[in-house]
Amino acid sequence: MSSPDTNLELPIIDLSPYINSTKQEDKDSVIAQVRDAARHYGFFQIRGHGIPVQLQRDLVKAMNNVFDLPEEEKLGMSFLKNPCRRGYEAQGMSHRVGDPLPDAKECFFIGQEDAVVEAAGFFGPNIWPNIPDSDFRNPVWEHYQKTRDLGKTIWTILIEGLGQPASIVDAFAKRPVVPMKMIRYPPHSSVDDGQFGIGAHTDFGGVTILFQQPSKDGLEVWHDGRQEWIEVPALEDVYVINCGDMIQRWSGGAYKSGLHRVINKVQGKRMSCATFWHGDVHATNPFTSDDAEKETVGRLLVKRFRTQYSIEKEMIALVGEA
Repeated sequence: MSSPDTNLELPIIDLSPYINSTKQEDKDSVIAQVRDAARHYGFFQIRGHGIPVQLQRDLVKAMNNVFDLPEEEKLGMSFLKNPCRRGYEAQGMSHRVGDPLPDAKECFFIGQEDAVVEAAGFFGPNIWPNIPDSDFRNPVWEHYQKTRDLGKTIWTILIEGLGQPASIVDAFAKRPVVPMKMIRYPPHSSVDDGQFGIGAHTDFGGVTILFQQPSKDGLEVWHDGRQEWIEVPALEDVYVINCGDMIQRWSGGAYKSGLHRVINKVQGKRMSCATFWHGDVHATNPFTSDDAEKETVGRLLVKRFRTQYSIEKEMIALVGEA
């Protein structure tokens, strides 16, 4: 543990021994590092994740391409008009209870690509902007697929960290809910006093895989023991991982859901991209079979977002009253 006058830093964990090695001791070393970081911070950083640096750079260009579209064209793709909550979220549309001002950010959402709307909107087709595929859809979709696979790997490591077999993740995630949110923050100079890029919050659900545009700092994580915010620098080829409320609850508090916020600290615009890997709509706690409440991923999602967004009656009927 750091002394009070020492700056805290989130650990950076190399995942490659877990992903590539055939030796169990190599895998066990990674499992232990992830378990300890998830218990202490609820957050950690990773290298050796298998996502090419060039793809990360192409993603930044793709995000700029969609966010640079005319406002009218972006609003025509509003996620509020879409049954699957895919598409564009304009700046000022996200305002948490207790925050003095709405978030200073704009977003674009995608998810698993399905031909038709299913499961009351948990699944369905994406909205793709009128941009050449090479400049948006191709890099965005490839990044989605790779972070979706990475999310399953992180879940598996967390399950093994609690002494459970890795195979549990397959039963928990036959068709997981995995949305991805691309985000652009305005320059620091254009934000009002007291306004955050994203106000302090914990994530709702499972594992979050976060890409930060290199050298564009802004993420901060709250450390309960020190009662201070830890700055998380935006490093090239380093992703940030965190656990959500669902994991904290289902692990009996063994893993922590860390409070975090974003303050764009640069004069230019800042990009990030978060993939949220939750599990199947009707899946229950994979860590233990003794969870008396038997709450599902879908029900917990509706419970969290029912007051923040207008949740369709069909979705509530699918998962039950929350």
